[in-house]
Amino acid sequence: TLPIFSQCGCRITVHLGRCPTPPIQQDFNVIKITARTVWYEAEKLPAVFERGKCRQATYSLLHDRTHTLTPCPLAPNPSPYLTCLCVCLGSPGDPYLVLSTDYRSFSLVYSLLECELIYLVCSVDVAWIVSRTRSLPRDVISRLHSDLEAIGVNLRCLTVSDQTSCDTVA
Repeated sequence: TLPIFSQCGCRITVHLGRCPTPPIQQDFNVIKITARTVWYEAEKLPAVFERGKCRQATYSLLHDRTHTLTPCPLAPNPSPYLTCLCVCLGSPGDPYLVLSTDYRSFSLVYSLLECELIYLVCSVDVAWIVSRTRSLPRDVISRLHSDLEAIGVNLRCLTVSDQTSCDTVA
């Protein structure tokens, strides 16, 4: 595992080899996850395309029965070199896997990001613990941490998202 630091202070974790295929939520129901509009970010693995506080996202069902994610606005790009990194390591258009959810209060979302650099294949962990409220009970967070550890995610890289002094979204 190699921590990489960009000029803007974002940290990501890169592994040699292809992305793992983690177990996903059994009998996943996309209608239930999109039924209410807002998911608040509780914790995450840092991603170069996402910074700031009061982060939230909306999942929407599209006409073709696929779904899309609309995150809050991205931070301005502080470096022209960061664009290249985002294209290689992934962007908000990459596939999102719901590893665990109860639909009412929490979801554990994981994204598989792969990068091929000449003869080297790398994978990047990107994960979010999201909630229908701006905080989650400690026991739920602990269980979701166990789920992440089971697929090899380094919990030391998780950051708690700042949801203090945020306006309430209706």
